[in-house]
Amino acid sequence: MPGPGILAEYPPAQERTLTVLVKVFPIKLQDGMQDKVEAVVREFAPQGPGAEDGTVSFRVYRDTAKPDYLLFVEHFADQAAYDAHTSSPAYRDLIAGQFASMIVDFTELDHELVVGL
Repeated sequence: MPGPGILAEYPPAQERTLTVLVKVFPIKLQDGMQDKVEAVVREFAPQGPGAEDGTVSFRVYRDTAKPDYLLFVEHFADQAAYDAHTSSPAYRDLIAGQFASMIVDFTELDHELVVGL
């Protein structure tokens, strides 16, 4: 019997398959660039990931206790979708262009989904 808040009709894990490519990028921005970078990201979101069939989700987080820092969490249908994402004109102009000129460092972390609801 499922515990509180768990739906009895929710299919068991062996009946669900969700395969996505997960990319996480902690990014240190140049000092004082938070507002400018966030403006670029807001412009990019609908033109890039928002218009791409293979982008499952695109989230950018700000750390209120850590200025000049962003965390990108992105989910793609597969490697081909990620490759299409990073080769799009919007990515080239806004992320590889404007955004890249305002960061100090970033790390690209690949993750594999364990649990998803």
